[in-house]
Amino acid sequence: MVDVFSGRLLVSKDGRSVDPEEALQNKVVGLYFSAGWCSPCRDFTPVLCDFYTELVEETHPPAPFEVVFISSDHSAEEMAGYMHAMHGDWLALPFHDPYKHDLKKKYNITAIPKLVIVKQTGEVITDKGRKQIRDKGLSCFRNWLEAADIFQNFSS
Repeated sequence: MVDVFSGRLLVSKDGRSVDPEEALQNKVVGLYFSAGWCSPCRDFTPVLCDFYTELVEETHPPAPFEVVFISSDHSAEEMAGYMHAMHGDWLALPFHDPYKHDLKKKYNITAIPKLVIVKQTGEVITDKGRKQIRDKGLSCFRNWLEAADIFQNFSS
């Protein structure tokens, strides 16, 4: 993910700046294109929260997974409200970062919500993360992990 977010900072739900290189290293990353005003987004976000919580907060050791929210909200205040009301404890690209337009172009985002699962290189594992989570639940993570070429770091 160094390539994708190189030279940028991400923000946590509580507003802290986070170094993406440190936070995303050796993880499968879900790029979550979403907005608080979008009802399908508001419908899927709690599902993603549960998925994230089970994988990262309730598993020991935590699964190597992180979500980065790329907002399509109309203002920084809307984005912050949506994050506080509905999001898991994941990361976000700051609202005013124009890079979100590049990411939407790079990952061919034409509608939201969209959950694109990517490798460390930024290469797409699947752009159907939302459907896979809905259809398969936690079991889809193992497929992503195998496709991400990072599982060798977690074998004993």
